[in-house]
Amino acid sequence: MTESSAREPDRVPVGAGLAATRVVAILRAENADRAEAVVDVLVEAGIRSLELTLTTKGALDVVERLASRVPPEVEVGAGTVLTAADVDRSVDAGARFVVSPSVEPEVIAAALRRRIASYPGAFTPTEINAAWQAGATAVKLFPAGRLGPGYLKDVRAPLPDIPVVPTGGVGIDAIGEWLAAGAVAVGMGGPLIGDALTPDGDLRALAERAAAALEAAR
Repeated sequence: MTESSAREPDRVPVGAGLAATRVVAILRAENADRAEAVVDVLVEAGIRSLELTLTTKGALDVVERLASRVPPEVEVGAGTVLTAADVDRSVDAGARFVVSPSVEPEVIAAALRRRIASYPGAFTPTEINAAWQAGATAVKLFPAGRLGPGYLKDVRAPLPDIPVVPTGGVGIDAIGEWLAAGAVAVGMGGPLIGDALTPDGDLRALAERAAAALEAAR
């Protein structure tokens, strides 16, 4: 065994659902009252990777209910995970991946210990590389919309082996550009979810956006 291979973390791979569809839907709201209805629409449309952020009141209760009833190919995860305790709570609820807005080594380590995928958020090449060296499954480029696909292309020139998931301000019409720049997938919150998490949100429009996003990713 070489010294470099000895240092390589026992990394958890990108989930099959995300690898196949290349879109993760991010659900963030004041509370999770309508989250299950929104998830049902997204799953019916073909979305296979769903992130419920811990800033949403009741998110882990929804994760637990969804984990027991969604098809096995659908991956439900937790977002805005900032501590190892958050990882444990999320996994105990049934989460199959965790996402962070920043590089938190204790979160990455806890995810490795619990054998689930971790997607820490990073903004600079230094942060992206640090997250990868710590054992991340892939790195969430955040907030990506302020940087653009050209930034990702430039970063991937010296760091071609690190899978990156642009998130934050990624519009449906830009998905193709991000993937062409080397993204392994994209994370989509507001541009995909729209008003669907509000009491009177348009679920039909949500289904149309989800279909359009998946088509763009293909």
